[in-house]
Amino acid sequence: MGGRPSTADGGPPAVAGGSEDLARYLRGQATDFLRALRQHRESGVEDASAPAMALRRTARRISGTLHTFRPLLDATWSDELRTELAWLSGTLAREHACTERLDRLLTALQRLAGSTAPVPAQASASPTGQLTVGAAKAGALLDRQLTLARTRAHSTALQALGSSRFHAVADNVAVLASDVPLRRDAAAHRLAPFAADVEARLADAVQTLPLVRAGHPYNAEALVHGLSAETAPETQDAPWHQARLLLRLHRYAQEALGIRDFDPRLLTASRALDRHRDAAEAAAAASSAARTPRIAPATAYALGVLHADQRHEVEAARFAFKGAWQRSGSGSAVSLP
Repeated sequence: MGGRPSTADGGPPAVAGGSEDLARYLRGQATDFLRALRQHRESGVEDASAPAMALRRTARRISGTLHTFRPLLDATWSDELRTELAWLSGTLAREHACTERLDRLLTALQRLAGSTAPVPAQASASPTGQLTVGAAKAGALLDRQLTLARTRAHSTALQALGSSRFHAVADNVAVLASDVPLRRDAAAHRLAPFAADVEARLADAVQTLPLVRAGHPYNAEALVHGLSAETAPETQDAPWHQARLLLRLHRYAQEALGIRDFDPRLLTASRALDRHRDAAEAAAAASSAARTPRIAPATAYALGVLHADQRHEVEAARFAFKGAWQRSGSGSAVSLP
């Protein structure tokens, strides 16, 4: 991974036309990455969340752009960097995901139990029903499990940021900030066809989604699968997650082209897929907690109700995506924070 790669024919890359836009975009993202890294090192432990989020955001953009425009870049060098950036982004995302998931589930439990007090605190309150009793214990169980997962994710992220692997990534991004590894023939190509290919893949992926089925208020089949002994992610969610990733690649490709006038309806569609992912993962966490050995029946009941509630949220997100996508005509780019 170290060092500046040579081009396919051994000479320095030429930068012109579409490749000039690509080089400018990658240099800008690499500079943002290095700025976020400096802020992360200068910040204390309590103030590191914003720089870490900026590192994730720029890592995703660089990785996605290297993937989309791979034929214009030194393939070996960019493939290695893309893989390492994906590792970094995923590692940094876990702690934040655990925090958000716990907050989502406890808020949902509080709403379902009809209480104004935080759910874990309800254990000392006078229960008025099976859900109220179970919600307190389910909230405490989820709090223990996800707090432990968050602590482990935090430790893993700290270890990753101090590792030689991460320092190698930072070194290569520093190279990218000044010298983009374009192939010598990159100047002969425009970026638009590569961006159009991503958009076509996105359209094809959405075509496979059961959008008609997404019009139903609740897909009860999800509950059956979610509470089964199968621990793998629900297969029916996978195509939606894939569409979300392709929509992100589509956005980054448009950014590389210099497009900033994004369709707000596709912004809504992209946010709907984010909500879909969050709800699906929260439902999986509730299902996993429900399989904890020797939990009380009331606790299992509350977790089952919570799982069903999050699967309702999954279906609502799919319905929202369907409406936004169809209104947008699926032909414009989207940008998110």
